Amino acid sequence: MRPRPHRFRRPAPDGKDPSARKAAPPAEEDGSLWAYLRGGALRREEARHAFEWAAPHHKRLSKAHPTDWLTHHGTTGGTLRVNLTWSMHTGPSGDGPTGLLRGLFAPLGASVQVHGPAVVSADLDLACLYELTDGTKGVVQPLGGFHGDLYRPPYISLSADSRFGGPMGETLYINLDKRDEFRRMLVFVYNYDCTPVFGRVDSVLTFYLPDGHQFAVELRERVPQARSCAVALIENRQGHLTVRREATYVYGFQSDLDRLYGWGMRWARGHKRP
Repeated sequence: MRPRPHRFRRPAPDGKDPSARKAAPPAEEDGSLWAYLRGGALRREEARHAFEWAAPHHKRLSKAHPTDWLTHHGTTGGTLRVNLTWSMHTGPSGDGPTGLLRGLFAPLGASVQVHGPAVVSADLDLACLYELTDGTKGVVQPLGGFHGDLYRPPYISLSADSRFGGPMGETLYINLDKRDEFRRMLVFVYNYDCTPVFGRVDSVLTFYLPDGHQFAVELRERVPQARSCAVALIENRQGHLTVRREATYVYGFQSDLDRLYGWGMRWARGHKRP
């Protein structure tokens, strides 16, 4: 049996035995992008959040994710647009099939975007209760002609009233340059003619930030007897504004929302000014 030849190991450049070299550091210690992505849950969450805010996109505030920042990610000034659009159902809104069955048996064109008087049966109004840091309280709404002012208190203004809902809808403008003046704002929706409509209307409230980010609150719950809905609450938290989905339906109007959220204002009957 032929003996195996002895193989000499080539010396390493530093003169040390290659077998004595230390093992390469684990990926977690090499400082690479891969190591960062393989880090702990907190670092992965930070990376995901940074990536989400790298480009404008559309986020939905839901029951699972009801709250987010409005001015915490570099958006510290400019004008925040809050837009309301709605569509109405042409079919009945009673206790029909839900879920998969509803999707299977719903007729084509079960909901239509409101475009003109021929299909209008709901006149939703967008409004906002506000409280400033100096204690001033009030409301911005079409009813009574309280359209606000963007450059003077309350630093909130309302666009012209829309009787049709789409595609432009109604818009609130909020001056983020004066964000330190706000304590809280409650954005709400009500039906002007006092009839319950939330059993047959789908509404979407969208927040358009100056940097292009968007937050949407969809109102698709079927609450046939409701006449008003508190959609979102904006609050000042240590100099930054947050938005929280409320989707709280009430059978009454502004005074009921006032009592529910503790605004403490006095209310009287009003009407829209032409």
